[in-house]
Amino acid sequence: QVQLVESGGGLVQAGGSLRLSCAASGRTLSSYAMGWFRQAPGQQREWVAHITSGGRTNYATSVKGRFTISRDNAKNTVYLQMNSLKPEDTAVYSCTMSFDYWGQGTQVTVSS
Repeated sequence: QVQLVESGGGLVQAGGSLRLSCAASGRTLSSYAMGWFRQAPGQQREWVAHITSGGRTNYATSVKGRFTISRDNAKNTVYLQMNSLKPEDTAVYSCTMSFDYWGQGTQVTVSS
C-alpha cells in the first residue's frame, strides 16, 4: 500500500522560506513522476511543480524562480524548497505520486 506523508509546513513571514518533505512508503518513488499541489480556502486545487522520474522539473508560473522541487531517491522522499514566500502562497500543500496517490497535506501560512 502506497503512503505519502508530507511535513515541513508552518507559519512564516512574507519573504521567508520553508522546505516541505514528502516521504513515500510502499513504492520506490524514483520510478514515478512526483508532484506538489496546493489548495487555498475556497479555491480549487492548483498544480505547483512536478519532477519526472528522469529528474526533469516544471513549475507553475506563480512559483517559478522561488520554489524548487527535488528528490532524494535514497530517502524515498521528494522536497519542495519554497523561498521568498508571499501571503498568496498560503494553502494546504499536498504531494502526489503520478497523480494516483496523494498525501494528506501540510498547511503553509504566510503572514504579511
